[in-house]
Amino acid sequence: MTEELELAELRLERPADGVVLLTLDNPDRRNVMSDEMTRSWTAAIDALAADRSVRVVVVTGAGTAFCSGGNTGWIASEPDATPAQLRHRMIAFYRAWLSIRNLDVPTIAAVNGHAVGAGLCLALACDIRYAAPGAKLSVPFVKLGMHAGMGATYSLPDVVGEAHARDLLLTGRTVDADEALRIGLVSRVIEGDFLGEVLATASEVAATAPVASRLTKVGLRSGGHHDFESALQWEALAQPITLATSDLQEGVRAAREKRAPVFEGK
Repeated sequence: MTEELELAELRLERPADGVVLLTLDNPDRRNVMSDEMTRSWTAAIDALAADRSVRVVVVTGAGTAFCSGGNTGWIASEPDATPAQLRHRMIAFYRAWLSIRNLDVPTIAAVNGHAVGAGLCLALACDIRYAAPGAKLSVPFVKLGMHAGMGATYSLPDVVGEAHARDLLLTGRTVDADEALRIGLVSRVIEGDFLGEVLATASEVAATAPVASRLTKVGLRSGGHHDFESALQWEALAQPITLATSDLQEGVRAAREKRAPVFEGK
C-alpha cells in the first residue's frame, strides 16, 4: 500500500479519486535528484504500478523549482572513476527515474518552475507537460562539459522535433514557458492557480474509461506507430477490446441520458 511507504524528499498524496500527486520535496536544493530522493522515487513508482486504483499520476516540485536535475557533485568528486564505473552508476540512475515511463496510466508533469537537465528529462518522460508562466526549461549538459543523459537524445526530438532538439541540446540554452509552448515542449501554460488547474485536468483524465486510457497510452508509447498501417492494425485489436467492456455500455448510456459516465475499469 502506498500509504505505508516511508519516503524521503518525496511526497505522495491522493488529492482526488484515482489521482496521485508526486511532489519532489527538497526545495532548499531546488529538488535535486539526490540518492535519498531517487530511492524514494523508485519505491513510489513500484507501488503505484501495482495499485489498480490509480488512474493518473501528476509530478511536480516543491517551492520555486520543478527539478534542478541530477546531483552532479558526486561526478565531479570522482575524477579518477573509469567510464565503465560511471556508466554502471548512470544507467541505474536513468532507469530509476525513467521508470515512470513504464506506468500504464497517463502521467502529467506540472512544471511549476525551473526544469533543468535530468529534471527536464523527467518531465519529458511524462505523457503530458503543463508549465507555469515563470517556468524555465533547459538541457545544459554541454555547458557542464558532459554529454546529455537520461534519454534526452531520444525523448527531446520525439517531443519537439529534430531541429528544436538540436538547438536545445547543442546550445544548452534556456527557454521560457511561452517558447516551450511554441515549440511543443509543453502543451499548455497555465496562469492563476497552476497546480489546482493541473489537478482539475488530472481528475478529468481519471474520470475517463481506464481500459481505453491504458490502451491509448500503449498505442502512443515511444512516438506511436512507425507507419499508418501499423496504427490501423493496433487499433483494430485495441478498439474491440474496449467495445467488449462494461465501461463502453456505461459510456453509451451516459451519453444518451446526458450525464457524466461512471467508469469502473472493466
